[in-house]
Amino acid sequence: MNPLSLIPDTALAADATALVRDTAGELVYHHSRRVYLFGALQGRARGLAHDPELLYVGALFHDLGLGEKHRDSGRRFEVDGADEAAAFVRAHGLDEDAVRRVWTAIALHTTPGIPEFMEPEVALVTAGVEYDVLGIGYDDPGLVTPEERAAIVAAHPRPDFKNRILAAFAEGIAPKPDTTFGNVKADVLRHFVPGFVPGDFVTTIRESSWPE
Repeated sequence: MNPLSLIPDTALAADATALVRDTAGELVYHHSRRVYLFGALQGRARGLAHDPELLYVGALFHDLGLGEKHRDSGRRFEVDGADEAAAFVRAHGLDEDAVRRVWTAIALHTTPGIPEFMEPEVALVTAGVEYDVLGIGYDDPGLVTPEERAAIVAAHPRPDFKNRILAAFAEGIAPKPDTTFGNVKADVLRHFVPGFVPGDFVTTIRESSWPE
């Protein structure tokens, strides 16, 4: 089977593709399509029945919060992307359960250990991200075969992807460093922003206003 055939052939999916291609640039576009395809394939392998349109929108929008328009929001980039996706889904007439699933899939995609226990769309966006960015599952042909992976990368190349996606993370998050407290993006700023000091949970507790 050609894995690209898993992409929904619907007006909603086409509109999502056009929006992301127009606003996010080729790095995020190709990465987001790979996230969908790797997530959908893992859903098939794991027997997770999911709504392909919702998974597609979740994957396509998951990094939109890194864009320039959100850099002064003061919020985590995941929330900014989730809000954009929620507005998009509502505008296409989907119900609030669909909105909630897409929003949650994006908002939690950098929070390991939780999405896998939630709805399939939530679990599979994170699974696709972890496969494409972290290589989790790469060596398991039961999830994605080498042939499927090769077909996906041929359609959506990843030249120097590791360095380029890290640079995109740093560029998108550096203007709001406080949003990295307690999450994985603090590691990005620690490597790429001179002088960055990540928030410390223990220090925050000890220095809180409580008198004891």
